[in-house]
Amino acid sequence: MKMNNNPINWYPGHMAQAKKIIQEELKNIDIVYELVDARIPFSSKIKDIDNIIKNKTKLLIMTKRDLCDIKETNKWVKYYENKGYNVLLVDLKMGEVQKIITLTHELAKDIQEKRIMKGLNKKEINALVIGIPNVGKSTLINKLSGKMKANVENRPGVTKSITYIKTNSGITILDTPGILWPKLDNREIALNIAATGGIKSEILNIDEVCVHILNILSSYYPNILQDRYGVDSNLDVLEMYEVIGKKIGAYKNNEIIYEKVSLKVYNDITKENIKGVTFDRWK
Repeated sequence: MKMNNNPINWYPGHMAQAKKIIQEELKNIDIVYELVDARIPFSSKIKDIDNIIKNKTKLLIMTKRDLCDIKETNKWVKYYENKGYNVLLVDLKMGEVQKIITLTHELAKDIQEKRIMKGLNKKEINALVIGIPNVGKSTLINKLSGKMKANVENRPGVTKSITYIKTNSGITILDTPGILWPKLDNREIALNIAATGGIKSEILNIDEVCVHILNILSSYYPNILQDRYGVDSNLDVLEMYEVIGKKIGAYKNNEIIYEKVSLKVYNDITKENIKGVTFDRWK
């Protein structure tokens, strides 16, 4: 297994362009939907979000509730609420988008009343959808619009343009590509994002990501480690690879095929075969 401590850099041109266009369009935006992955509610939060959206009304939407450790993630919900955020923890697959629609209209009430006072009619609420790759932006937009308006794939970098999309709920959505800061210099944050599919696998050290996942499972979710792989949490990482390798047949000439084991563990997280895990721990 090859390990390294080099920073992960992934900042395609469409992301840089997205920031520029967002700043240009901000004058037309009433509310900002910032999406984060409930498994990594700290790691997936955009580092300089307030510099991008200024003082716009914000709704922090924690997606993938069905995949997280609810008890641990709820600590982060309270953390953000204590910082003044409007927070919703949702499973977009289960039709919980109505919670977002209802709260959006509540938050935009003052904006609409000011328009009426100025002699203007109520109008569509313009909502900006922003977040790092693979946090569910396209899923949210499709649920709001009732149609497949945005590409939905469980991999980063699918949405590459900015588009206004009308819905049937009095909300117009401005969709954006996923945005990451230029250099992920915090290794733990980078690995959390990588483990949950927010960074293209082609640029990852897949062994390092797998070790990170196994360490999280061993430290906080030993029952998942045992049930999924038959691995005792007291084993060291190489011993874990040995057990998993034997279980999935990742052997050649009596040696472990490390990459095959790493891909298995990585895919189990990104393909949502493992649930009930939150990587960001409340300290």
